Amino acid sequence: MAESPIAFSVQNLNFYYGSKRALSNISMEIEPRKVTALIGPSGCGKSTFLRCLNRMNDTIAGTRVEGKILLNDEDIYAPTMDEVDLRQRVGMVFQKPNPFPQSIYDNVAFGPRILGSAGTKSQLDDLVESSLRRAAVWEDVKDILHENAMSLALGQQQRLCIARVVAVKPEVILMDEATSALDPVATLHVEELIAELKKEYTIVIVTHNMQQAARVSDATGLFWLGELVEFSPTTEIFMKPKEELTEAYITGRMG
Repeated sequence: MAESPIAFSVQNLNFYYGSKRALSNISMEIEPRKVTALIGPSGCGKSTFLRCLNRMNDTIAGTRVEGKILLNDEDIYAPTMDEVDLRQRVGMVFQKPNPFPQSIYDNVAFGPRILGSAGTKSQLDDLVESSLRRAAVWEDVKDILHENAMSLALGQQQRLCIARVVAVKPEVILMDEATSALDPVATLHVEELIAELKKEYTIVIVTHNMQQAARVSDATGLFWLGELVEFSPTTEIFMKPKEELTEAYITGRMG
């Protein structure tokens, strides 16, 4: 099947925590093999929106969605959509590294084993190595694969978590403030990794760091009080924003 020219088409999305509307009439199109950054002040709906893209909000009682999100033309909220399959196709990297308390090897092998796609031992070995290479952490860990992942430095743990997502062969990688717990050197490594990964994957990041959004993304959306104020190519957002609120936020006058 040919790749759709749009990875995600979000159409009039409203999201509710109980009676409280957290997202209002969000519409955007996210292009494949590009990095889309979501910026805005805390509590403005960025992470809620990100979790809508792989239905992680479904795990929260009392939440409700209106509107449509299409992934390669498939409605991800359709009754026929398998949530486990969706979360394999749309992987998530969280704010704080969350490796499992087991070996580095077993962290990466976990998803393929659960999905039944691990194959033979040598195929699994190859998959673990290729995933760690893609996450730019193979050289750091190749001699300690059977040591506990919790012993790694935070930046290495985060790249291991990216390798764990890559191992299940997703279409999209979501990153929710994936560098906010890291030091500047580890942050730079993850940013370089994002630039490499977008050659194969669609990437959507939430970041409070506007310089990071400007450095790594192709398109940027500004969220404000649950609304999408502006969504444009990143250079346009930062150099020539259409909305006064966007300019006020980017220049630090608001937010």
